Amino acid sequence: MPEARAVQAMFARIARRYDLLNRVLSVGIDRRWRARLVARLGPLDGVRVLDVACGTGDLAFELAQAGAQVVGLDFTHEMLVVARGKDRAGRVPFLNGDALALPCAGASFDAATIAFGLRNLADRPRGLAELARVVRPGGRVMVLEFSLPRSPLLAGPYRFYFTRVLPRIGALVSGDDAAYRYLPDTVLAWPRPEALQLELEGAGLVACGFELLSGGIACLSYGTVPARR
Repeated sequence: MPEARAVQAMFARIARRYDLLNRVLSVGIDRRWRARLVARLGPLDGVRVLDVACGTGDLAFELAQAGAQVVGLDFTHEMLVVARGKDRAGRVPFLNGDALALPCAGASFDAATIAFGLRNLADRPRGLAELARVVRPGGRVMVLEFSLPRSPLLAGPYRFYFTRVLPRIGALVSGDDAAYRYLPDTVLAWPRPEALQLELEGAGLVACGFELLSGGIACLSYGTVPARR
């Protein structure tokens, strides 16, 4: 798993161009993926949501737009500077914090989300356990991540784009070659959705499952914090 300080330094270097690169490299599809996560959470008026590894705030803003009371948290200060700069209305408080030791009381949120951030954690089981800890019984944990398509017709071209084309475009636009070699490396090493579902269950969540998006290019995984006995 990635080394925390190296990942933090890498995201600090690319923070200013992170949004542009996301739009270019995903051809805008990432917006549809976040919208699906928001829709899957259901009605959000007044719902308290912690968005972990929030980056520049895109998911946090969509959750707030849907009516949620959102707190965004990220390990990298430079990403939060960009997020706060985009939030001129002050809709979302952003905190600098560690996903492996969330500075939040247990059961203090109705839901926790993490989009394209779980693969960057140095200890994935601990990160999932922290997400589950801060959500009340009956609340949801949602994980949105890149995945690998299952269709042979899509898998080959996608792998070529992801390992050959994307790193070159990313390096050209960001000026950071290492950052966009890191992305395909972590995605290729990512567990299959069924394996991640087992990890969610290992974190104590119930009613776990997943939904493949855009032919399996991304995957939305989820689970529910069980009622206390």
